[in-house]
Amino acid sequence: MNEHNFFASAPQGLLELLADELRALGATAIRLQPAGVYFRGPLIVGYRACLWSRLAGRVLLEVGVGPARDADELYTTVQRVDWRQHMSARGTMAVDFTGANAAIVHTRFGAQRVKDAIVDQFNAKAGIRPDVAVRRPDVRVSVHLRKPASSGIKGMFQETSHDEAVISIDLAGEGLHRRGYREEGAEAPIKENLAAGMLMRAGWPALAAAGAPLVDPMCGSGTLLIEAAHMACDRAPGLGREYFGLLGWRGHQPALWTELLTEARARAAIGLSKVPPIFGYDGDAAAVKAAVANAARAGLGGRIRVERRELAELVAPETGPSGQEREAIGLVATNPPYGERLGVRADMPALYELLGERLRDHFGGWKAAILAPDLELGHAIGLRAERRHVLYNGAIPVNLLRFDVPREAPPPRKYTRSEGGEALFNRLRKNRKQLGSWAARHGLEAYRIYDSDIPEYAIAVDLYRDWAMVQEYAAPSEIDPVRAAARLREALRVIPDALEIPAAQVVCKRRERAKGGGQYGRRDDAGDLMEVREGPGRFLVNLTDYLDTGLFLDHRDTRALVGQTARGKRFLNLFAYTASASVYAGKAGALSTTSVDLSSTYCAWARRNLELNGLRGPQHRVVEAECREFMARELRRYGAIFLDPPTFSNSKKMEGVLDVQRDHVELIRGAVRLLERDGVLIFSTNYRRFRLDQERLADLDIEDLSASTIPKDFARSPKIHKCFRITPRR
Repeated sequence: MNEHNFFASAPQGLLELLADELRALGATAIRLQPAGVYFRGPLIVGYRACLWSRLAGRVLLEVGVGPARDADELYTTVQRVDWRQHMSARGTMAVDFTGANAAIVHTRFGAQRVKDAIVDQFNAKAGIRPDVAVRRPDVRVSVHLRKPASSGIKGMFQETSHDEAVISIDLAGEGLHRRGYREEGAEAPIKENLAAGMLMRAGWPALAAAGAPLVDPMCGSGTLLIEAAHMACDRAPGLGREYFGLLGWRGHQPALWTELLTEARARAAIGLSKVPPIFGYDGDAAAVKAAVANAARAGLGGRIRVERRELAELVAPETGPSGQEREAIGLVATNPPYGERLGVRADMPALYELLGERLRDHFGGWKAAILAPDLELGHAIGLRAERRHVLYNGAIPVNLLRFDVPREAPPPRKYTRSEGGEALFNRLRKNRKQLGSWAARHGLEAYRIYDSDIPEYAIAVDLYRDWAMVQEYAAPSEIDPVRAAARLREALRVIPDALEIPAAQVVCKRRERAKGGGQYGRRDDAGDLMEVREGPGRFLVNLTDYLDTGLFLDHRDTRALVGQTARGKRFLNLFAYTASASVYAGKAGALSTTSVDLSSTYCAWARRNLELNGLRGPQHRVVEAECREFMARELRRYGAIFLDPPTFSNSKKMEGVLDVQRDHVELIRGAVRLLERDGVLIFSTNYRRFRLDQERLADLDIEDLSASTIPKDFARSPKIHKCFRITPRR
């Protein structure tokens, strides 16, 4: 039986486990490398790794090795492989390339040379060539640059050039973490192979064999639950996949593969009855629904119990027969929300504290395995970790903390503020006292209370009645991100104490461009609206779903100016967002208001704001349209116009992109064309580096009102917006 060289990739922190797994599958000559494990064996061992490895990301079959000191030598080495043995001229292919050397510095360039070599070989011999298919090709070729194997002792002790190309067929074809039970395109907060590694580190296989229960109190879409059940019932992780790279490879041995599949199906059927009690809870109904659906697709319908339950309600499940004392030993395994998965809630330390409290009070004698992005959050659990492993969730290092929960709960540790945290606490209390009186006098229920007053705590805090929204400013590159994250977490513990509000009523967002380029990108699906009072109006705000809340607090004085300008006039609000400026105009006595925005969501929100303020009827229009197109076709004239375009937008509903710096002259001229003879345009932008093109607008009278429209609570951010009063020169 022919022996082959293979390489299986895996996340850092799991390589020793992967080596043991491959050894159990029949692999020999195992060598650990930084990104995976080299091994040898007959083809069936590579097939078994694809089907049975719970930890591997890819399984590569080596088909050639040769020099690659430059692009030409790489091309020659690739052409030495007879590609007709591996793929059809009428099939599809893709190339992955890793590594670099002095001559090949870009992986895309290396991949292009590999593709050229393969295609040229087919063209020369057959006159036709395979097509490139990035997604699920018939054959995926992997080429990696490494140090020459002959570098010997020298290569072990000093750097040698990566001048040797290892050419492989990717038998997996795509990441083996894609088990086939998740909806197409859906991703989990934790990759399936990392979840499996976490469970192995926690000793789950032995616990499962003994019938011990497992609980995931923050199960999300159910990844840990499903991996735990598959491990317990001896189901091959690749059994639910429809696609493997080996299926389109010309060297594929279907009979061998069919034999392995038949065996795997038989083992899964026998093992299904061995699944111990597995429970998943989550406070998010959508997550629970996804977990149930994923479990059903994974062949575990009814075998895993998932329900909606808040962490504060977590107790150990009754797993024994009625009337009998439950089994004391079990495993709590969870990946608490952090980073992007956290979304907008700011109670990370409180979340870990609560988890530790529930473990101490209700899971005495159990084992626990918890992922934490850093040790400070792990420390908040309040239990001493028996073991710690550093794993990688993609590029993110995370700490797997393993606990033996004591049968008698130790007293919880008290949180003590640092010197900086104490300074932040005092500043917040002082600011609230001063600004709170000012806000009450002006009828404001939403205002800024803190804006990086203490440089080490680079956040802004806005109060919306008894809720606080925290905006984290992205730290400069020279700031240690771990230290910055620790300061943010401390701030999120200090804020509810200083403002005397529950931690669950603190919302945190990061000020950075939303994905897709939209200024107001959606963040969540909570849909919670709160009513706040501001001067003459009432407004609906959403603190959880979007980067911005629906009410720009720094535009408060600008809205008042718009209201004064629009009194007794027809008013047009371009890029109206939620029509807060239209509310001010209507409450000030505008003859009519027209609010224009491209978003159907914000148009609906605008109608609700107008209705909330008694501004009803045909004289208060909301128009869903692209503003430039609206201006081009509008025949009416207006006495007052407010133009507040986004800094940048590439909405799918419009052609091209909008850039306020590039396009502001066109926008201003389009708005001025719609003014009545004595009309006034108020133009505003939040682009901090904005420069008005005075030369191209020289025929207009322009007054810079930026300084006079900065509210008192934004005095620390005088450049937060620009505002201009523009009228045609007469």
